[in-house]
Amino acid sequence: MEFKGVMGGFYRISEWIMRLSVINVLWVICSIPVFLLLLMTLQSESVDQLMSTLVLIAAVSPFTLFPATTAMFAVVRKWLTGEEDAPLLKTFFRGYKENYVQSMLGGLIYVLIGAILYTNLRFYGSQTSTIGVLKFLVLSLSVILSVSMFHFFSITVHLHMKLFQIIKNSILISIGNPIRSIFMLVANGIILYISFLKFTFLIPFFMGSLMAVVSFWNFNFIFAKIQEKQQKWAEEAEEKAAAGKKDDSDSGDSQLQGAPDADEPLQREALPDGKPAEPGPDGDANSKNEKNDGRA
Repeated sequence: MEFKGVMGGFYRISEWIMRLSVINVLWVICSIPVFLLLLMTLQSESVDQLMSTLVLIAAVSPFTLFPATTAMFAVVRKWLTGEEDAPLLKTFFRGYKENYVQSMLGGLIYVLIGAILYTNLRFYGSQTSTIGVLKFLVLSLSVILSVSMFHFFSITVHLHMKLFQIIKNSILISIGNPIRSIFMLVANGIILYISFLKFTFLIPFFMGSLMAVVSFWNFNFIFAKIQEKQQKWAEEAEEKAAAGKKDDSDSGDSQLQGAPDADEPLQREALPDGKPAEPGPDGDANSKNEKNDGRA
């Protein structure tokens, strides 16, 4: 039964509230060690105790928070690609299971890089202004790392790629789309600010899911633009190749005339690292979890 008019609008809003809250609760449950440690930071009585707790959070995150976040992105991906009725529990836990190892290893890499950047930031922050450029560089790298982490989750659930391809593409997309990167960083920052400092009830029910929606929507927009350029380049290359064959036929010359330049390949890949996404079981390189489309 489908409601129309005002009732239909209220029904749609309530349905989306339910969806967002369910996957956020699942995300919190699967990341419960991280959230318990976060509560401990509020009770820290000294800086040393606070730092010890943060180190524990960093150590636990790759094994809990990263896989749970990837699973949440898998559900959000379904919603934003037209499958709003995808079963929540089945999609979440299937995404958690199938992407656990990759997201865990990615989490270890991100935590390691983050620790290195934090150490450098503290070191340069205590020095004189003569190395202010290095401090600015470390801050810039930290921002890029933060943005690329959201793209990491999106690419993991959307494309078939190896781990280092995912991380490399996440960083390249972050650098190559500065306006979109700033938008996503600001939007997610606002969600975090409101959740932690204004309305703390959002943390267990909406904070993570809202950030996932913003992040994947942003990534999907960028990915669609890249695919449009890929298709345009492929069509132009095919036209040049066809023109070259026609010229060759007309001239009777055995050498290919009018072929595309050597530095303009016949097919450009959809992501900026120069390597194509590996096709899934159904041959579609654009979606990773199509094999997960089974419904409860």
